Amino acid sequence: VQLQASGGGLVQPGGLLRLSCAAYGFTLDHYAMGWFRQAPGKEREFVASISKSSGSTDYTNSVTGRFTIYRDNAKNTVYLQMNSLETEDTAVYSCAAKRGSRSRFGSSYDYWGQGTEVTVSS
Repeated sequence: VQLQASGGGLVQPGGLLRLSCAAYGFTLDHYAMGWFRQAPGKEREFVASISKSSGSTDYTNSVTGRFTIYRDNAKNTVYLQMNSLETEDTAVYSCAAKRGSRSRFGSSYDYWGQGTEVTVSS
């Protein structure tokens, strides 16, 4: 069972990135998914989550209107489209999977992928 996040990199303020989270060894459509991030010297924080069926999503206030979480269950992959990136978005982004409903609480997630680093800088 493995989640693999990718797509991070260096981008200028105002730019965009798309992160991907691919699942190996299990089927993602049985799980709600979340993205979390941890900036240097800060606690891990919730970014976005999506229900198993894509019927509902949730975002932290600071990314609402700029980020979009979506999933392609046929590809066993969840995405985080990040637009209008700001320097404050610099962090290591991790994806996670959980049984049941989507959640903002990282402790409720069952599986975690390794992080992918996003740096927003001019």
